[in-house]
Amino acid sequence: MSLTTPAAEKSQELSEQNRQLIEEVLKTYPEKAAKKRGKHLGVFEEGKPDCGVKSNIKSLPGVMTIRGCAYAGSKGVVWGPIKDMIHISHGPVGCGQYSWASRRNYYIGTTGVDTFVTLQFTTDFQERDIVFGGDKKLAKALDELQELFPLNKGITIQSECPIGLIGDDIEAVAKAKTKEFQGKTIVPVRCEGFRGVSQSLGHHIANDSVRDWVLDKAAGKETEWVSTPYDVAIIGDYNIGGDAWSSRILLEEMGLRVVAQWSGDGTLKELERTPKVKLNILHCYRSMNYISRHMEEKFGIPWVEYNFFGPTKIEESLRKIAGHFDDKIKEGAERVIAKYRPMADAVIQRFRPRLQGKKVMLFVGGLRPRHVIGAYEDLGMEVIGTGYEFGHNDDYQRTTHYVKDGTLIYDDVTGYEFEKFVEKLEPDLVGSGIKEKYVFQKMGVPFRQMHSWDYSGPYHGYDGFAIFARDMDMAINSPIWGLTKAPWKKE
Repeated sequence: MSLTTPAAEKSQELSEQNRQLIEEVLKTYPEKAAKKRGKHLGVFEEGKPDCGVKSNIKSLPGVMTIRGCAYAGSKGVVWGPIKDMIHISHGPVGCGQYSWASRRNYYIGTTGVDTFVTLQFTTDFQERDIVFGGDKKLAKALDELQELFPLNKGITIQSECPIGLIGDDIEAVAKAKTKEFQGKTIVPVRCEGFRGVSQSLGHHIANDSVRDWVLDKAAGKETEWVSTPYDVAIIGDYNIGGDAWSSRILLEEMGLRVVAQWSGDGTLKELERTPKVKLNILHCYRSMNYISRHMEEKFGIPWVEYNFFGPTKIEESLRKIAGHFDDKIKEGAERVIAKYRPMADAVIQRFRPRLQGKKVMLFVGGLRPRHVIGAYEDLGMEVIGTGYEFGHNDDYQRTTHYVKDGTLIYDDVTGYEFEKFVEKLEPDLVGSGIKEKYVFQKMGVPFRQMHSWDYSGPYHGYDGFAIFARDMDMAINSPIWGLTKAPWKKE
C-alpha cells in the first residue's frame, strides 16, 4: 500500500520534469562547459538546507551573463542613493553615463543644491590620463565640485577599472582634500569593476568604506539629537519607487522612530547616527549584511531581517520586529496589522480571481528572488522557478523558507538557459531585469521588470501591495497578448 499523497506524487513528477529539462539544456554546451553550468542548475528538494546549486562563482566565459560589476554594486546600489553626497565616477565617462539615473531611488530635496542623486559626475578619463595617471585630474575635479556645489555634505570617489590597473592613489587624494576642505567626509571606494565575480563584491567594498571612512570617524562625535528607546534604522532599502517611505509608514505607526535610511533618501548624517540606534532593520540582506554584522560586533546593535512584500510577510515581519521591543510596540504592531488587513483583503478579493493559478518565473538580484514569492502567493499565483544574479549560498539557504518542493532553481542563469526554461515551462509571467524584458515580450510572454518595478511602485508595504497586484494583473491580462505572436511561432 502506497503512502504517497497526490500532492507528493505531483511534486515528484515536477521534480523529474525539471531535472530532465536541465539535462536537455546542458546538452547544447561543450562537455566542460556543461559540467560547470550543471552545478548552477537544480531542483529544490523539501528538507534540504539549501537549494543545491553552486553560487558566487565566476561566470562562464562565452555565455551571456546578466550580472553587473563591483562598481555597479558600490555606486549603483550602496553609495549612489545617499542624496546629500556627491558620488564621482573616477575613470572613463561610460561607466558613469550607464549608471546615471538608471534606478528610481526617490528622494526629497532640491537637485543640484542639497541633493545630487540624479546628477552624473565623472573625471572623464582620456588616453593621456591612462598613460600619465589621473590623481591630479581627480584633485582638480574635487576642487571644482566643492566650488560648484558648496552645500554637499561629502564626496565619494567611485573607482572604475582603469584606476586599479594604473595605480591612482585615490586614498591620498581623499585625505589631502579632507584636510583642505576642513574635515569634509571624502570617501575613496576601491570598487573597480574587475574585482570579484559580480556586483556583490562591490556591496561588500562599499560597506567596508562606510565602516572605515564614516562610522569609525563619527564614533567620537557629539550628536545633536536625543535618542529614544525606540530608535531604529532601515538598512538595505534603496527607495525604488518610494519603497522605503511605504515601509517607514508602518514602522512609525507601530511606535518606532526611524532615524536613518540606508541608503534610499538617506543622508550622511543618518549614516553617522546609526551606531546609536536600538535595532537595525535589514531589508536587502545581500547588500548590507556586512555593515549590519559590523555594527552588531562593534556597537552591540542587533539586526533583524524583514520582508514587506505582501500582507502575509508584512504581518510576520511586523511581529518579528516588535519582538525586539516592549509591549507598547508589540501592541502597536497588532494595531497596524488590524488597521490595514481590510485594505489587503480588498486587494486580494479584487485581483485573486484574475490571477489565481498563474505561474511565475523569477530571476533578479538582491533579495527579490525569494522575498516577492509571498506576495505572489497572496494573490493565488505560483512561483515555479527562481534564481539569483549574484546570490551567495546563504541566500539560497534563506530561499528554502519560500519555495516549494520541485521548484526549478538557476544561479547566474545564462541568456540561453533562461529562454529555454521559459519556452518549456510556459509561465504566465516572467519577472526579471531590463536585459531580459524585451526578449520575453517578443516571445509573447508577459513580463515585469523587477529591479526597478518597471517604472511603477512602490511595491513594499500595504500601499505597495495594491500597486503590485494591479501591475501583475495588468501585465498578465493585457489584451495585447491575444494580438501578438512570436515570429518563430507563426506558421
